[in-house]
Order: sequence, then structure tokens, then C-alpha cells
Amino acid sequence: MRFCSLGSGSRGNATLIEARDGTRVTRVLVDCGLPLRELGRRAARRGVEVATIDAVFVTHEHGDHVGCALALARRHGTPLWMSAGTRDAIAAALGDADVPPSLRVARHGDAIAVGALELRPFAVPHDAREPLQLTVGDGARRLALLTDLGSFDDGIEAQVAGCDAMLLECNHDRRLLADGPYPAFLKRRIGGDRGHLANDQAAALLRRCAHRALRHVVAAHLSVHNNRPELAAQALADALGADPTEITVADADDGCGWRSLA
Repeated sequence: MRFCSLGSGSRGNATLIEARDGTRVTRVLVDCGLPLRELGRRAARRGVEVATIDAVFVTHEHGDHVGCALALARRHGTPLWMSAGTRDAIAAALGDADVPPSLRVARHGDAIAVGALELRPFAVPHDAREPLQLTVGDGARRLALLTDLGSFDDGIEAQVAGCDAMLLECNHDRRLLADGPYPAFLKRRIGGDRGHLANDQAAALLRRCAHRALRHVVAAHLSVHNNRPELAAQALADALGADPTEITVADADDGCGWRSLA
């Protein structure tokens, strides 16, 4: 099992997860927040054709996560998973006719089998209709994808505990957000309990979930204006007692290369 990011941040989010079972390869794309041509270009850089993706999981309806998901599903018939709330929000914005027939409803706590992979969605606090984040596993290893939430509790911690890798939101540095150019209402939204995780919040969660078998930690969804890669890396490294060079920071436009969990 391995994963890579095709981009992470307000300009578009997409994460590829791949598992091999004998000669069969299963590929799942979590979020699809890019134009279809750009998604294809970035996937090709990672050696993947978008037509070979077995399923797409959309975490919530915001544009930097939905992107070309509907177009991809219509073009290739790719199964498209999302919560009922996310589906309703997209239908309200675009009209029911634009919702592809391959759309399937994901529910908190209900496992989704896609080839050699199992997806386990769980609810998170974010300013969307019914946002879900998830873990993805192949029976031996698990990856936690946890972005776009303003706070966490014991239930969320339990969902991601014991995972072998984490792609974890480090959206903003509190000081940079407070001193930055955003209007007050937007600062309150970002920093609120249904907004985005600050570096210190992500570090606190990581500290509680850290274990010796944790292989990869990727800082994700960094704000271009309210964070710096070195600040996010330092916060997560401090939580692990590690060196900042051991933390991968997903780039807004290029994500990060393949990380293996084998």
C-alpha cells in the first residue's frame, strides 16, 4: 500500500491511495479538487492514468475538494462516494441532473470495500453540510486522512489511533492568522471549532496518537497566507520528538510523492 498527494490546500486537494493484491492494483482518489485536465496531468506525473482509478471519495462539498469529481465520474463511470449531506449540497448548487448515476452514499462508521482497500469514513466538525474524513487500509496497514476540521475529540482520536501513516491538516499558525490580512469574520471562521486545525492543534492530536509503528506524517492543507512549511514541520516534529526533516509537507501545487506503507 502507498499514497501520494497531487495537491493540498485552498487551490485544490487530491490524494491517491494504491494497493496491490497479487497482480491486481486498486486505486482510490480522496477528493478531486482540481480541473480534470490538471488532475490528469498531475496523476500522470505519479504514473497513474485517471481512467484506472477505481473510486473517488469526496470529503465535503467545498470547491477545493469537489473540483472535477462529477466530470470524472461521468466520463469514466467511476464510483463516486460522499455523504448524503455532501450530495444534497452539490445537487442544490448544480441541480440533480448534474449528479452522476455512479454516486453512492457514504455514512459515518460504515466501511466501504473497494478492491484491496477498505475505507472507513467518520464525521468531523467543519462548516460543510455533512463532512467526512476517513482511514484507508489494505488489511495490514492503515492511512489516516484528516483535514478540514476545526477541532477534535476522543472519538476522532479513536478513529485515527494506531494508523501507520497520517496526512494531517496544519492549516495555519495562530499568530500569522491573527496578524494577517484576512477580515475578522474570516479569521473567526478559520480559527473556530468548525474551521481548520492550527499547527498546535495538529501537534496535540499527533502527540496523543503517536506510536512506534507510525511510518509517515504528512502536513497538509497549509494556508498560503497564514502558515509556513517550516512552522508546520517544526510543530509536528516537536510532537514526535523528531527532526523537522522527518516531516513531509504537502505542497499546494505539487503535493508530495509516493510514500510506501509496505
